[in-house]
Parts: sequence; C-alpha cells; structure tokens
Amino acid sequence: MISVDAALTQVLALARPLPQETVPLADAAGRVLSEPVIARRDQPPFAASSMDGYAIKAAEAERHAQFKVIGEAAAGRRFPAPVGPGQAVRIFTGAPMPEGADFVVIQEDVTRNGDLITITDEPGAKPNIRPAGVDFTTGTTIDAPRRLSAQDVALLASMNVPLVPVTRKPDVALISTGDELVLPGQDPGPDQIIASNTFGLKAMLEAMGAQPRVLPIARDTAASLHMAFDLAQGADLVLTIGGASVGDHDLVGRVATELGMERSFYKVAMRPGKPLMAGRLGDMAMIGLPGNPVSAMVCGHVFVAPVIHKMLGLGEARPALHSARLAEPLGPNGPRMHYMRAVVENAEVTAFDSQDSSLLTVLSRANALLIRAPHDPAQATGTIVHYMPI
Repeated sequence: MISVDAALTQVLALARPLPQETVPLADAAGRVLSEPVIARRDQPPFAASSMDGYAIKAAEAERHAQFKVIGEAAAGRRFPAPVGPGQAVRIFTGAPMPEGADFVVIQEDVTRNGDLITITDEPGAKPNIRPAGVDFTTGTTIDAPRRLSAQDVALLASMNVPLVPVTRKPDVALISTGDELVLPGQDPGPDQIIASNTFGLKAMLEAMGAQPRVLPIARDTAASLHMAFDLAQGADLVLTIGGASVGDHDLVGRVATELGMERSFYKVAMRPGKPLMAGRLGDMAMIGLPGNPVSAMVCGHVFVAPVIHKMLGLGEARPALHSARLAEPLGPNGPRMHYMRAVVENAEVTAFDSQDSSLLTVLSRANALLIRAPHDPAQATGTIVHYMPI
C-alpha cells in the first residue's frame, strides 16, 4: 500500500490539461475560461444619468434656480441638441447625458409648471452621472483560467463577447462491474443490488464540469469487461467501479493489464477506499474505484476531483482542507488515513458513530469528511481537526 499523498501525486501525473473549444455565451456558465477575454467597448459607452430628473449645467445647480425644459432624453434615445444656460432636459435613468449638461437634479428636488422647473430643495454636490467607462473600458481583461459564474457571464455579455474560449469538458467513461448489479428501476434478483455508485459519481462528475458517459454494467467475465473497455475508447478518463480487489471474480486489473494498462499503483492506506487502482490505458487515464458505495464516493472526492480539476486547466491542487473543533471526543485511529463521514455545524464537527463503507444513508446526511492521520491518538472535545467539505 502507498499513502494517500503518494497516490494522489501519481493520479495527478496521469491527468493532462485538455484542449480549448469555443462555445456560445449562452452556454458558457460553469465552463472554465481557457484564455483571457478582452472587452470590446467601454461600459457605459457614454456618460449616463444615474437618476430620473433634469440635466442642467452644474454651475447653475442652486436652490430656487429656474430652467426652461427644452426636451427629453431616455435610455436608448439621447436628446440631440446642446443644453444652454438656463435650459434643462428631462432625463431618465440610463439615458445619455446631453451635450453641455454636467449635472442631474433629481425630480424630487424640482417643481414643474408647464415647460418651467424650479429647484425647490438643495440639490447637493453629487452630479448623479455615471461617467463613460466607469465599469470597464475597451481592453479590460477577464483573466484565465477561471470557472465562469453567472456574474462572469453577465460581464462577458456587457463586454460584447458572443463566443467564449473554454477548456473542453473531460469525457469520463463510467464502468460499473459485477453480476450482483442491476440498474435503478429494474427488478433485482434475490442476490442482487442496485447500481448506486454509477449515478452518484455521474452527478459528482457533472458538478465538477466533466461529461460522464454511463456504460452498460460489465458482468464478472473477461469478455464482458473487454466489451466495456472497447466502449470506453476515446474517453479522457475511465472510472471502473468494483472488481478491483483480489477475489476470484475481481477481474478489472487483470483485463486492464491484458489491454496494456501501465499501472501506477494498487491499494492505498486509507479508509474507506483501500482497493484503489490507477494507471494509464493508451491515451486514457484510468482509476479503478472500490465497489463499496461510500468508498467509491469518498475516492471520488479525494482523487477524481483533483484529476478533473487538472484536466480543465485549473492546475494541480489537493482537496481544500478546513478546520473545526470536535463536538465530541474521538478514539484512536488505526494504521490508515481515515475519511470519516461527519457533519459540520456552527464551527464544530461531529463524526457519525457508524463509519461502515456500505452505508449511503450516513453519507447522504454528511456534509464533510473528517480526516484522521494514520495512528492519530484519541482526541478530546474541542480539539481542532481538519475536514473536507462534501
């Protein structure tokens, strides 16, 4: 067995940043920007009123001053003539400032009688104008790489960027293995269970920004596994689920080796997730996940997420660790790194009493993996510990 850190180093070495593609702006949310994008215009492209009111000359903005209203400016429709002394233009929020005006007196500070207005309240010193380019100017850059949020998409739109360069989504082939598995919705036999790992990992991969492909369940025969690997061709990453242990029916490692897999390691000193395997199969990275449901999902957080992160061009990064105080004491840990299902609440973390790797109900209730180092001694309530959010 190798350590979690050593295994993660070797897994990351299998990953390669993927090439760029261009997508419409409407499809860019959640994608990873692959190269800097430059604004093609100023925002706003003209000085604009930030309030509803009247555009006048700032030098004339005094209480009791009177003005003749000579026209109107609205968003998308400017007043076409200059504003002279003693003149005002009715203006609405977002409208371009007319030539010669450099102050907007808000409508609440004005009374109007026909075409005449009088400033009835102190107008103050604020001009109520958004200068041209106050948000950004032509040449302003959004740096890459970055995962594009909804806010980023709004900014790209205002920069007049209709097509966005992004990293291609990793193509991930998911292969569940085992005679005991049937798909959700089917009727399992008396000795069968539902294939849950596939769908949990698919959801996890989609949230990471990958494009998972769920392949048919591979049965416990070499021929079925060969067919599954054939269907996985072209993927950037192959994830097998189950069949990577040492039993007579665990054939994944043997078949992958027959197909030319260059194995990086097998077995990691962690709990859950000990029977983990990784290597390269032609142009594809491969990770053989354990079959126990919790083990597969935990290994997804610890190992698969960093691989997808690197493939998306976001660099090499270990899972981010957070700190919290123990809400309850913990006994001593064994010889393997332990990722305990836990709940973090009010800056305190509580590990579930049952840590069996088959219990998806516990994993579903957890929002963190409390991390125990090998041979970690007993820890008292209030001790600061590390955890991974999930």
